[in-house]
Amino acid sequence: MIQTIDDAHFKSFIESTSQTIIVDFWAEWCGPCKQIAPVLADLDSEYKDSITIAKINIDHNNQTPVQYEVRSIPTLLFFKDGQLLGRTVGAVSKQLIIDKLDNLKLI
Repeated sequence: MIQTIDDAHFKSFIESTSQTIIVDFWAEWCGPCKQIAPVLADLDSEYKDSITIAKINIDHNNQTPVQYEVRSIPTLLFFKDGQLLGRTVGAVSKQLIIDKLDNLKLI
């Protein structure tokens, strides 16, 4: 299940598991964010045993996007053991995300 996180709980969330975490920085008004949402839902279903997906709304949470230099949305950040290991920007394809996870040895 895709989780919703906020600035206050971001750090504890990414440090809470040894699973790979993908964090989607998004906003309700963002068209490309809406395009990538079903892709993330598919990945969440297919890889539920090895990855966790979370969303953080940049309109309601402004500290975390600044901390991670998110300048465009959607931005996906890839974490493992609390460490940022990669990112993608834009409405990327499911295969690109899988390739990124594979290249970073996260799945």
